Amino acid sequence: MARISGRNIGESTITGAGNGLINMRTEIGTIAAPSAAAGGGIGIIRLSGGLSHEIIKKIFKPAGKKSGKPVPFLLRYGTIIDPASGDIVDEVLVAVMPAGRSYTREKMAEIHCHGGPAAMRRALALTLACGARLAEPGEFTKRAFLSGRIDLSRAEAVADMVSATTEAGRRAAGALMGGALFNKISEIKEDLLNLLASVEASLDYPEDGITADAGRINNILGAVELLLKSADAGKIVREGIETVITGKPNAGKSSLFNALLGEERAIVTEIPGTTRDALTEGLNVRGALLKISDTAGIRETADIVENMGVRRTEGLIDRAELVLMVTDGSAPLDERDFYLFDRLRDIKTILVINKIDLGVHTDFDDLHKHTGKPAVRLSAKTGENMGALAETIEEMFLSGALEDGGILINMRHAEALGRAKRSLRAALDAQKNGLPDDLVAIDLTEALSCLMEVTGENAGDALVDRIFSTFCLGK
Repeated sequence: MARISGRNIGESTITGAGNGLINMRTEIGTIAAPSAAAGGGIGIIRLSGGLSHEIIKKIFKPAGKKSGKPVPFLLRYGTIIDPASGDIVDEVLVAVMPAGRSYTREKMAEIHCHGGPAAMRRALALTLACGARLAEPGEFTKRAFLSGRIDLSRAEAVADMVSATTEAGRRAAGALMGGALFNKISEIKEDLLNLLASVEASLDYPEDGITADAGRINNILGAVELLLKSADAGKIVREGIETVITGKPNAGKSSLFNALLGEERAIVTEIPGTTRDALTEGLNVRGALLKISDTAGIRETADIVENMGVRRTEGLIDRAELVLMVTDGSAPLDERDFYLFDRLRDIKTILVINKIDLGVHTDFDDLHKHTGKPAVRLSAKTGENMGALAETIEEMFLSGALEDGGILINMRHAEALGRAKRSLRAALDAQKNGLPDDLVAIDLTEALSCLMEVTGENAGDALVDRIFSTFCLGK
């Protein structure tokens, strides 16, 4: 079995990613890349590596008679010069960062030039001509990870921050960048290491009667399960909720679609069957991204085109993560409403009782009791009570997820934590069934290895390369 004296698992020493003792694969050379898209007012060229400051000396001429030694982190005004011709390329601001105190822990520099494509290309070309190479996607953050400045979960959060499209996504990425997941994993690892130490003691000193403690295993398992609960919310924040608006014709589906978007996106008429095909738009609702589709009304029809739209609606409903079922609250329910109630029995649904501006005929409480689904009364036409629908969506998908301590994990984290959970359950079963402690320790050690995958302490080269290859250039 794997022994843990000195907190070693096999041949691999367990160390915190922040200690800089992880697998220190060597990245060679000084890198440069644009870290802002060309075309804006300001363009930024980043450099990292041993030649960064020397390259700046070659191509940057500070304004004023006395250049002096550059002050770290202080932006200095001057010009970029082509060393070969002496031509002025651009007016810029330049900052340098010393090794050990930069994003990558290497010598770094930034050139803040004008954001036109030609100016940025020329400035970048000069850094490459003076000894840098073009950075790979994500290589700056990769170097920060390999230097031990951040763990892998915090590195991945950088990409989440760049791609965040909602306030919920920004807050979640900010929490992870601040070490929220790393700190939780570290706490669980510490408990698991202490438990493994006790198990080793039981093997070395069986006469003392020390055995693996089921209660401690259960507590660690509970902590892992708590983290896993945020995986669904994390997927929603990052990828959005596939949402379908459905209901019978003339219930107000397209009006609701337009009201949610704040524009006349779908055609609204008094004629049943106006919507023939699905319209899909992205919508930010209380931090949750809805990929929302307005669909053809569900009814039997002889119209070939409309019938195709109804069949497409049925397919979208089957794939939906949320359905907004719209009923006409000013009219009695009929068999088409009840067909949809049954059709959506096992699908996450919010009942939208529309047209309350015309008077409410539908019994709100009875409808909720009959279906077991949350129901909201509103008027898509006047906008009355639209906020209640947003609140219901937020409560259904994000309730508590963004409170203090809420951690939204990505699918890689969830997969590793899922394996840790299974190993802890196996250890618990082994202990309860009276199996030897060395067998219990094997499962506990496997759980520990899974936790280390989340923070990147035992991540292989292929995994690290794959993660950072998804980053944008210059990050």
